[in-house]
Amino acid sequence: MPGLTRRAVLAGGIGALALPLGARAQAEWPSKLSQGGWLRGLAPPGTVAVDLDGVPLSLAPDRRFFAGFDRDAPPMATLTLTDTSGARSAVPLAIAPRDWQIERVDAPLRPPGVPDAEFLARRAQERAQIEAARARRTEAQGWRQTMVRPAPGRFSGRFGSQRIYRGQPGAYHGGLDMASPAGTPFVAPADGVVVLAAPAPFTLEGRLLMLDHGMGLGSAFLHCSTHLVREGDTVAQGQPIGTVGMTGRATGPHLHWALAWQVGDRLRRLDPLLFLA
Repeated sequence: MPGLTRRAVLAGGIGALALPLGARAQAEWPSKLSQGGWLRGLAPPGTVAVDLDGVPLSLAPDRRFFAGFDRDAPPMATLTLTDTSGARSAVPLAIAPRDWQIERVDAPLRPPGVPDAEFLARRAQERAQIEAARARRTEAQGWRQTMVRPAPGRFSGRFGSQRIYRGQPGAYHGGLDMASPAGTPFVAPADGVVVLAAPAPFTLEGRLLMLDHGMGLGSAFLHCSTHLVREGDTVAQGQPIGTVGMTGRATGPHLHWALAWQVGDRLRRLDPLLFLA
């Protein structure tokens, strides 16, 4: 890549990543190059564009960027940097596989019967609100931060676990569950902007609260009892934003914390545990 001769900094859990930029790259922030993981990087001077497997990434004024890797991400990804002359350099990334908890159940994937039309109509409206919230972009800078745990309690459900119903895979668990008593306050894991605070419980998620952390990275908090913030509020890391409940489809009080990274129409679900110190 002739136009990019200075060093590039990529945060990699495997240490420094060798980039063809005339100097050895040095790790700056710890990252998790694994399924469900993430990467923060600093592009070299002269970089005008960065993409991951052909998907353009946002580049901050200080040349920093963020990328995430889905639970089922393939073992290799390619980061491409473009400089002012149009020269491009491809950087291969090795994405570590993970072992997911799998439970095999001798039962059908879906019980007999078809959901009624009222439920389907309501669910369509709820999904539209969730998708609109995910699509909102703010100037939040929480994507730069090491996150803090939003609620106390044991981890009662892990990201990525999945049930197989008579050979048919069900949806995997898309977040991290923390078993806290009802009414326990929970806090923002990183700086953000409230993009959804459902005034009434959703059918599945219950009283849903969503934050945008910037760069397409967002948090969702399910089954809340109450919200302590409103849509449009800017929140700081560690600020109380709601209380734990069991609204929606929940068998007991707990906080379900989900993280996702969306670029364009592509959504990647990430493991919240990998974002904690």
